[in-house]
Amino acid sequence: MPRINGERLLADLRRIADFGRYETGVHRPHLSPQDVASRHWLAGRMREAGLEPVIDGIGNVIGRSPKSGPRLLIGSHTDTQPRGGWLDGVMGVIYGLEVARALAEDPATKDLAVDVASWADEEGHWSSMTGSRSFTGRLSEADIDAARFREDASKTLRDALAAAGLADTPRVQLEDGRYRGYLEAHIEQGGLLEATGKRIGVVTGIVGIFACRIVFKGIQNHAGTTPMPIRKDAGVAMVRLANAIHDTFPSLVAERSVWTIGFMTVEPGAPAIIPGRAEMVLQFRDTDPAVLQRLEAAATELVAKANAQGPCSAEIVSWSRTMPAPMDERMQDAFDAAAETYAPGVHMRMPSGAGHDAQVLAQRLPAAMMFVPSIGGISHHFSENTADEDIVLGCQVFADAAARILKGN
Repeated sequence: MPRINGERLLADLRRIADFGRYETGVHRPHLSPQDVASRHWLAGRMREAGLEPVIDGIGNVIGRSPKSGPRLLIGSHTDTQPRGGWLDGVMGVIYGLEVARALAEDPATKDLAVDVASWADEEGHWSSMTGSRSFTGRLSEADIDAARFREDASKTLRDALAAAGLADTPRVQLEDGRYRGYLEAHIEQGGLLEATGKRIGVVTGIVGIFACRIVFKGIQNHAGTTPMPIRKDAGVAMVRLANAIHDTFPSLVAERSVWTIGFMTVEPGAPAIIPGRAEMVLQFRDTDPAVLQRLEAAATELVAKANAQGPCSAEIVSWSRTMPAPMDERMQDAFDAAAETYAPGVHMRMPSGAGHDAQVLAQRLPAAMMFVPSIGGISHHFSENTADEDIVLGCQVFADAAARILKGN
């Protein structure tokens, strides 16, 4: 089986972290100057590894193997959360690059082929999982026309692509029959592996993510002169519904279900004004579609009840739904076998509580994921980290699993 070069792997990870470095992490939103520069650097490293790279019209970097025969597609993303961590996403891309090199360097595996991809905008600066959706035919030209930068709606995706020199570049599409499957490695972004003393996580499935935006309308008025009994305070209506959700959901969820109200706002947002409008976003996640549907029904019922009771109106104005994606069982077996070779007794199967490009690719290809531990369970923050020895071990397990899958073992 191929042997990876740990020093080379870590050097590449540290080098790409220079693009947009922020304290101990990285700030590299998709199509920022730092992101564009990192994509050109990555394409160069792919070329040095014997791949044929292209940066396509949405910003995907895809290094294609010139070898014939069965192939695997390996990828993740190199864009980051604002002031995020240095490993989130990018580790999986550099794993793919190192696997391509390790396979080529071993006489026993030199004919095995992998393509490597850095998917554009997994973090959703413009549109959720933009690059992998484009590659799998799920991103239309109208979607691109409508996309705006989430931190500044005056910036369009079309303009950003033009500034990056990609305005007239075609988008690469998945070629039917080219791949046996898709593999992705990632930091766990949680604390389960660390807490249980495990070093490798074999992902069984990726959670579905449902979210709804709820708007409350009351009457804006003077905070000092409007008696309490006649107020129609949209902020109060929002808080009451939030409490009702938190009281109701525990009886409906599964063991690893989670829900979050991560956005709440009132208008006009002044101390001396009763809010006339409020808005919140409810999100919930699980790997079981039945659980998600149960929570969606409960949320819909709670909003309808709040609206009927008044005195403010309450309405769900939009839903977004990403369905769960089970990972391929045979590929999970390959990860287990590889992990038992290099990390005997310290690997486990587990679901992914975060969304990943693998759930998009899984709609077209057999797909599998592998996790390595996150120190303290921290991610989406510049203090995110994983021990060097866990990064190197993970890549060796990943390379072994890739070779097993390509050989049909």
